[in-house]
Amino acid sequence: MRTVRPLALIAGTGLLLSACATFDDTAAHQTYTSAPSITPEHAPDPGGPGGSDAGPPKPGATSRTPIPPPQGCKDFDEAVIATCLDPVSAVAGIPSDGSSASALAAERKTGRILLVTNGKDPVVLATVPVDASGDGGLTGLALSPAYAEDQLFFAYVTTPTDNRVVRLAKGQAPKPVLTGIPKGATGNHGALMRDAKGGLLVATGDAGNPAAAADPNSLAGKLLRIDVAGQPFAGNPTAGSAVFATGLHAPGGLCASDDGARLWVTDRQADKDVVYRVEAGKALTSPAWSWPEKPGVYGCDDAGRALSVAATTAANMQVLPLSPEGAVTSAPFASYDGKKVTGYGRLGPISAINADFAVLGTLNKEGGTPVSSDDRVVVINRKSGQSSMPGKD
Repeated sequence: MRTVRPLALIAGTGLLLSACATFDDTAAHQTYTSAPSITPEHAPDPGGPGGSDAGPPKPGATSRTPIPPPQGCKDFDEAVIATCLDPVSAVAGIPSDGSSASALAAERKTGRILLVTNGKDPVVLATVPVDASGDGGLTGLALSPAYAEDQLFFAYVTTPTDNRVVRLAKGQAPKPVLTGIPKGATGNHGALMRDAKGGLLVATGDAGNPAAAADPNSLAGKLLRIDVAGQPFAGNPTAGSAVFATGLHAPGGLCASDDGARLWVTDRQADKDVVYRVEAGKALTSPAWSWPEKPGVYGCDDAGRALSVAATTAANMQVLPLSPEGAVTSAPFASYDGKKVTGYGRLGPISAINADFAVLGTLNKEGGTPVSSDDRVVVINRKSGQSSMPGKD
C-alpha cells in the first residue's frame, strides 16, 4: 500500500419519469472518522501563463519544484491523495474547512466507489454492477444534500437495460432512484451534481440517437433535476417534469459557481466539444465556448475568475477567463499540461472541496500513457496565486 505525506501542493416538456423510488434516507449505522490535518506550503504551478491556474497571472507566483517519478503505487507528488486506481470516471469532493482533503472516487468499468483521503489508503465503500460497454458504466457521483448527517451518495450507472441513478450507503446494495434513461451502443455517459437548493442534477447522453436530445418524450440528452427520491424537483421549469434543459449528446461534467448563480455543462458533439451556461427551461443551443479541435472535454470548475474545463484527449486543463458577470472574455489557455512536469496526463472529473481547492481524477489507463501510480486523484488549487489552505499563512 502507498504511503502519503501531508499535502504540500494542493492544487419545458411535460415529461414523466420512467421510474422512481421512495426509501429510508438513513445509512446503516456507519462510523466515519475525520481525516488528518494537512499543511500545504505552496500551490502548484499548472503551466499556464505566469504559472496561474485560474485566470490572469499574479505577480510572485511560486514555481513547482521538480518531483521524482513515482515508484510503483508510491507517488512523491504530495497533491496526489490516491494512486493505482482504474480510470477515475467521477469524483465528489467532501466539503472541508481545509484541515483535510477527502472525496469519493468512482471507476467506470469496475463500478467501485472509494473514499480517498490524504494520508490514508483508499477504502471501498460500494461496488455497483455496471455494463461498461461503449462509454457506459459508472460515470457520475454526487453526495446527498445532507451527506454530513446521512452519509448517502448517488451514482449514475449503465445497466444491461438502461441508464439510471442509484442511491448508496457504505455496505448497502444500490437502490434505484431514477430508471429507464435510454441506453444505446454509445451516448451513455452521464454526470451528476447536487445544486445549491438541494436538488440533484442529472446530465444524460442521447444514447446514440441525436434526435432524442430534443424529444420531449425522452429522458435521453437532457439535464434533469430531481429530488433524492427521484421525483421532479419543486420549482422546475415545467411542473411535474424533471427536465431542466434539453440538447445534450455526450455530457462530460457539470459545475456551478460557488454561489450557485451560474451552472455549466460540458458536451462532446460529433463535430466539436462545447461548454454551455445553462438557463432553466432553455434548449442548449448556444455554447459559451466551442472547441472544433475536440480536446475531449470532461469535468469543469467555476472558481469565479475563470472556468476550468478538463480535457482528456489534449491531456490538459482548458482555462476560460470570465467577466464578473460570468461571460467568457477570451480564448482559453492550457494549464496542467500533460507534456510538462506539472501535468497529470488525461484529465477527467472535477469536484470542489471548498472555495479554494478541488479534487481531480485522471484517465491515463484509458487511452493515455500511464505512469506506475496511475490512475490518480489529485487535489488542485482553484484560485490564482493561492499559496495555502484556508486559515494557513
